[in-house]
Formats: sequence, C-alpha cells, structure tokens
Amino acid sequence: MPLINALKGALIGVALVIPGLSGSIFAVIVGLYEPLLAAIAQFKKDWRQAIGFLWPIGIGAGIGVLLSTKIILWLCTAYPLAAYSFFIGLVVGSLPFIWRRLAGLNWQKVLIAIVCGAIMLLLTQIGGHQSESDIAIKQLTTLQDFGALLFAGFFSVSLMLIPGVSGSIMLMIVKQYGTVYHAVSQLLDLMVYLVTGRLTQATEAFKSVALLLPFIIGAVIGTVIVAKLMHYLLAHFVEYVYVGVLGVVIAAIWILAQTGVVPAWPALTTATALLGPIALIIAMIILGTIATIYFDKA
Repeated sequence: MPLINALKGALIGVALVIPGLSGSIFAVIVGLYEPLLAAIAQFKKDWRQAIGFLWPIGIGAGIGVLLSTKIILWLCTAYPLAAYSFFIGLVVGSLPFIWRRLAGLNWQKVLIAIVCGAIMLLLTQIGGHQSESDIAIKQLTTLQDFGALLFAGFFSVSLMLIPGVSGSIMLMIVKQYGTVYHAVSQLLDLMVYLVTGRLTQATEAFKSVALLLPFIIGAVIGTVIVAKLMHYLLAHFVEYVYVGVLGVVIAAIWILAQTGVVPAWPALTTATALLGPIALIIAMIILGTIATIYFDKA
C-alpha cells in the first residue's frame, strides 16, 4: 500500500508542475483526494496515523515534481501530441469515478457544473502563459521578496486543493511560475553539485533553492486552512462538490487539448496522412484512461 500511494503521489506531483493540469484532480483520479483532506484536517486527532498515510504520498509527489521539471516537461515539448493525449486519457478515466459520486443530474447540478467549468476556463485565460525562464525573483534579498513568495505559496497551493484548479496556473496569475519552477529545478542540481564536490556551483544553486522556504511556509498555511474547508464541504455537500468537479474535469479536457494537442497538430492535407496522428491520439487516450482505472482500483 505505501508503494502504491507513493506512485499515486508521483502522478500528483507531475500534475502540479505542468500548466493546465490540476494536482487535486489527479488526487481525485487516483482515489486519494478525500483521504488526503481528512488526514490533513484531522491531523491533531491522530497525528501518527496521518503521518503514516501522508509520508509515502509526500515522497512520491516530491519525486514527481523533480522528474517533471526535467523529464515530463521535456516530453511535453518534444512529443506534445502523445504526452497531452495521454494526460487527456488520465482525465477522461476519472469521469466514471466522479459519476459514481452523483445521484443523477438536475438543472441545478448542471448549472453548477457549467459555472465551475467556466471559472476554470477563465482562470486559465487570466493566467496566460509564462515560461519557466521568466524568473521574477532570482534570490531572496528583501523582505518584499520573502512576502511575495509567501503569498505565492499560500495562494497557489490553497486554491490548488479545490479540485480542478491548477497550481501552476495560479502561480502564473501571481507571476511566480518561472521563479518557483527554476528553484525546484535547481534543487536537483544542488544535490548533484554537493555529491560531486562542486561547492561554488552548489552555493549559487542554493540561492535559488532558498526561495522555496517562504513558498513552502505559505503553502503549509494555505493547505491547512483550505483542507479544513473542503473536508467540511465534502462531509455536508458531497454531491455538489463532485458536480463542480465534473464541470472542471470537462473544462480540463478542453484546456489540455487546446494547450498541447491543437498546437502540435501536423499541417497535413490528405486524409491518409492524418491517420497516423489520429491513431496516436486515440492510443494514448486509451492508455491514459486504462492507467486511471487501474489507479482508481489499486
């Protein structure tokens, strides 16, 4: 079980980094969302059990984030059609899981789903696109820098606990995606420099990694506050929460297609030439869907 939870955590970690993907939605996909909220919200009641449940997920998420900053984002750049189609499949595979949480639909539920999906699309448009090379803060030099990253952690991570909200998009809104992305990527470099004895490079990398301290403090504060709120909502309004999630998931499919599939679509004119890309998209969506169903049952 800890190994499976670590793998699920790694998938959540991957989603945290890629713009447009939501770590909380992937927590829903792999069946960890409600248990995670409960463990965080009720930490004081049984901290030993909470830590035992959270540590493999946390380690897996950390590994997923580190891999994402190098490998996954490279795949999204080098093979966007395959990568984003697979992500779409992962999201599509969550639809049966969400549907099981609903006792049918009525006009109020449909309206909630539409509103939540529209908000998700709006937030994505507000966030726009900010490259990982757009680094707003290179190192901590002033109290203002500390406060900016403290707020960025609180804002992005707390809202990220709401299913469907992309933490990376929230970072783009506050113009700190490049700063945090660069700091995370430097963490792996710092480890390499220390192991290989390159202390000068390690010192420079540490200046970037230090930016993560206020970000993490803000993230922890935001996580505790919003986890309690979402835990309450799930305890009292579970159907309405998942109706909102349904709208956000449908919006996420649209966002992933718009972000990765459409720009990578080859400029081919003949029907025969299009068979390859279409077959690739279908195959990757099926693989992603199967992966989600597997993690849902694991």
